[in-house]
Amino acid sequence: MNAINQAVKPAAERAPSYYSASLNYETDYPTLQGSVTVDVAIIGGGFTGIATAVELAERGLKVAVVETNKVGWGASGRNGGQVTGSLSGDEAMRKQMRNTLGEEVDDFIWHLRWRGHEIIKNRVAKYGIDCDLKHGHLHTAMKASHMDELKATYDEALRRGMGEDVSLLDAAGVRAQLGSDLYCGALKNTRNMHLHPLNLCIGEAKAAESLGALIFEHSEVLDIVHGPRPAVVTTGGRIEAKQVLLAGDVYHKLERRKLKGLIFPAMGGIVTTAPLGDMAKEINPQDLAVYDCRFVLDYYRLTADGRLLFGGGCNYSGRDSRDIAGELRPCIERTFPQLKGVQIDYQWSCAMGIVMNRIPQLGKLSSNVWYCQGYSGHGIATTHIMGEIMAKAITGDLEQYDTFAACKHIKVPLGDQLGNPMLAAGMWYYQMLEKLR
Repeated sequence: MNAINQAVKPAAERAPSYYSASLNYETDYPTLQGSVTVDVAIIGGGFTGIATAVELAERGLKVAVVETNKVGWGASGRNGGQVTGSLSGDEAMRKQMRNTLGEEVDDFIWHLRWRGHEIIKNRVAKYGIDCDLKHGHLHTAMKASHMDELKATYDEALRRGMGEDVSLLDAAGVRAQLGSDLYCGALKNTRNMHLHPLNLCIGEAKAAESLGALIFEHSEVLDIVHGPRPAVVTTGGRIEAKQVLLAGDVYHKLERRKLKGLIFPAMGGIVTTAPLGDMAKEINPQDLAVYDCRFVLDYYRLTADGRLLFGGGCNYSGRDSRDIAGELRPCIERTFPQLKGVQIDYQWSCAMGIVMNRIPQLGKLSSNVWYCQGYSGHGIATTHIMGEIMAKAITGDLEQYDTFAACKHIKVPLGDQLGNPMLAAGMWYYQMLEKLR
């Protein structure tokens, strides 16, 4: 196996990923010093925090975002870069939200699937964000039972008027799209997208800044002060605000009395090959993003410079893998035998926030302190949807927020100590089911 190429230094203070090595520009926001007064203080400079900041700033509010590391440092800047209409926890949503929405629940969830696409596409165009945004996605079947699932999705898409966006492919149809014999069919969706997530997140931060938002990096929040006039306290400063949003997902340890045991880290691994040259067109001539139907799936796409970016597996122990490339190389070579021995230039991991029922968690910690977290591996589109919902709620429109806030979540005693073993056991169970379906 080829050694990992360390010749290209990663951007300072970021994970040594392909994304950090291919930034349009690095951020250099100040550390919070002294006191600042705003309408809304947002904790977390990932997609949730930044997307909400843009929404609020567009509505004329004065916003400050405070981030422990750098904008896009966590999962927002390290993920697979796929923007799809799949919602983690959609069946659990349907069951719980029926109590609030009645017969409208199916329409609500269907339109929710695509709202993130609209927000991202419009924002990229409005603010001129260069993030390699492209359309086209394959949801692939590895056995006949997977095709039943894809056929059901296809039929609903047709019924919903998406006939121009979707097509159901057999094995020969997939081979016309991919240089792989691994799949027996697929659902092709041209509404789905893929992009460079770190460049998107940083581009959105720049958009928020252009609208007057204040952004602070290297400013870890030590405490949230509740009361009529809440505040966010860091080592070097304090933000006074009318309202606070905690948008740190799985990385923070704030407000543990209320939030501990609700969300758990799962480690995902991704690698990127050396540029493939003409081989890129051979394995993926339509430049599509791809993931399969398994519970523990592989996902991949080409980068703008013709590398294969490939992710897969998931470590539910909450601990990093020591050799991501060693774990994913067999998956790459099984999918594309012609890439046997290909050089791996980058390998990295990220912590995803997993919720037991997979429904994003929206709520209040006190009368004017909100939280929003938990996308269970489907974060790019969902964070933008939640950013819009939270901005509406903070400015007085609670309808969609209330629908999510009414959902009940499992709170696991002992937090990560019990939650991560439960996740690992649950995934083992689903992997066993996978073999039977």
